[in-house]
Amino acid sequence: MDVSRHDIVIVGGGGAGLRAAIEAAQNNPDASIALVSKVYPMRSHTVSAEGGAAAVARDDDNLELHGYDTVKGSDFLGDQDSIQYFVQEAPKELALLENWGCPFSRNEDGTVATRAFGGMTTKRTWYAADKIGFHMLHALFQHSMRFKNIVRYDEYFVSKLLVDDGVCRGVAALDIRTGEYHTILGRAVILTTGGGGKIFPFTTNGTIKTGDGMALAYRAGVPLKDMEFVQYHPTGLPGTGILITEATRGEGGFLRNNQGERFLVEYDYGVGTKAELGPRDMISRAIVQEIEAGRGFKGPYGEYVQLDLTHLGEDKIDSRLPFVRLLAKTYVGVAPVYEPIPIRPVVHYMMGGVDTDINGATELPGLYAAGETACVSINGANRLGSNSLTECLVFGAAAARHAMDFSAGSSDGNEAALTAQAEEEAARVDDLRGRKKGGEKISAIRRELNTVMESACGVYREQGSMQHGVGAVAQLRSRVADLRLEDDSKVFNTELITALELANMVEVAETLAVSAAHRKESRGAHTCKDFTTRNDDEYLYHTMAYHNPAGPRLGKKDVVLGKWEPEERKY
Repeated sequence: MDVSRHDIVIVGGGGAGLRAAIEAAQNNPDASIALVSKVYPMRSHTVSAEGGAAAVARDDDNLELHGYDTVKGSDFLGDQDSIQYFVQEAPKELALLENWGCPFSRNEDGTVATRAFGGMTTKRTWYAADKIGFHMLHALFQHSMRFKNIVRYDEYFVSKLLVDDGVCRGVAALDIRTGEYHTILGRAVILTTGGGGKIFPFTTNGTIKTGDGMALAYRAGVPLKDMEFVQYHPTGLPGTGILITEATRGEGGFLRNNQGERFLVEYDYGVGTKAELGPRDMISRAIVQEIEAGRGFKGPYGEYVQLDLTHLGEDKIDSRLPFVRLLAKTYVGVAPVYEPIPIRPVVHYMMGGVDTDINGATELPGLYAAGETACVSINGANRLGSNSLTECLVFGAAAARHAMDFSAGSSDGNEAALTAQAEEEAARVDDLRGRKKGGEKISAIRRELNTVMESACGVYREQGSMQHGVGAVAQLRSRVADLRLEDDSKVFNTELITALELANMVEVAETLAVSAAHRKESRGAHTCKDFTTRNDDEYLYHTMAYHNPAGPRLGKKDVVLGKWEPEERKY
């Protein structure tokens, strides 16, 4: 088996991974940085982000306001030390990104243009028309290519963390192009693999978002935190789930029901005068209520409401929202200059993830995480739109700095023992390839998983359906062991990769369902019809899900409070 050694190993080539690699490489020019990604970095899901990235930039804004908005948006479950660090570092990171070539849109006086986003007190979302992820990832990727000490492993699938003497010291990775396993060693590992939205059937997430990093850490004994909190974005295209960015509402778009009403203006769901610029969880619930009240439109992919941009005019749409115009025309045959866009809530983001401290460090020495795969936690029970891209930058850089410090003071570990673990993993995966003795189909389990998660953990939840979901996902986990695979080839065996991803999805889904069923309150994105109010006396804590062969074992972790005391969340 091929064995390579580096100072640190980064798993995931998106925004957080590239930012971590750059930080490590430029601060330690003699260090070797491995960047391992199951796709070519420019195909990472960061590229699909549309609306913008948040940071203080205007005279009418300040760090205090950004911090308060984020704490309030989290429904007071965000850790305030992490949030204060985040808002402090955010402007520096976006300015740095611009220096690396990200073409942020500008005002006429040359200053960075900002737009309004839901739950924000003022306009603080930096944007590049409506293609921020495309430009951001290009800037990061191109800048990373300046550093010869970043060694890329493109199209390598990591299926196991290698641990020696209680320290994470590398990964076992399948080269998708050859079918051969590699042992990639480092004195520290950073997980930056994104979320796991594909456990749901209707999501903005691309096919690659299967919770890989979360599952890797979970199986290694690291708890997953706050997994019950899953964000529905209010505006996805029916049928495909393709995102129609929140920037449409930031630029002045309206939501309308089948009676032509801007129903959010008078809606009694806490959004108040913010209307379309309320937080995502509240607007998603309002849309569902409109549909359930019979005020939605009926279509081939279910019921929906409309997003009206027609009053913005063609010039504004073409200059600020050109990608939205293209998406609407291509996928639903609608020209938003002249007619409204059909939309409905769609799974978008996971607030929970690998439990880390403010430096990205996990309970397992040598293992770090950043971005959506991590839970630091700045997002708590509900993430404010445009905080996530900046989070990738801020905590990707922080994790890299501390991982390099850890690496400098750590030994290489027992290479023979680590390689033996990788060889054992290679044998396990090789046994799956072309395994025709199994009785279960990947597609069937994946379809059932999607159905269960939609019914158990949707926009609105009930104890009965959540408990049913817990049992159903546990059964699916046992069935994954009996998969039948037909393709026994080694080169680009996508069936094998899909099987490995499915195992990750089921484990992540189980932590989500179990965590949701235990939380008997409504907070942020977790809206329980049986328990309609927030209960700070009993549930003001982070839910911790630990790996256990019989199913997740739950624990608690205190929320880091600070200057902003919990209050009723209204806008």
